[in-house]
Amino acid sequence: MEFKDKQSIYLQIADYICEQILLGKWPPGERIPSVRDLGGMLEVNPNTVMRTFDFLQNKEIIFNKRGIGYSADDKAHERILAYRKERFLESELPEFFKTLYLLNVSMNDLQQRYELFVADNYTTTP
Repeated sequence: MEFKDKQSIYLQIADYICEQILLGKWPPGERIPSVRDLGGMLEVNPNTVMRTFDFLQNKEIIFNKRGIGYSADDKAHERILAYRKERFLESELPEFFKTLYLLNVSMNDLQQRYELFVADNYTTTP
């Protein structure tokens, strides 16, 4: 995993874990990699992974069963979407709007690009 400078590593690991859950690779109730295993996979200090797990536990995305390990919560999918939506609306969207304004990009331009993006990336062909 390549880490970016603009965001804390533990939050980037949290995003990675959330993506794995959303993609169905780590389904609710099934064990996710341990702190040590994930630290080795991502080549980070286990303390950083532990900080990530604490963060995700506080968000009720994962839980710890004593003696078994960490698992995705049954409502992890909904909680991840809510968390990411909140983060996007509060942090990323204002910067995005600023860029639109500075570059004089109209909502019409944006709508057309959005529709093309969705058509190119998310439509299925029989």
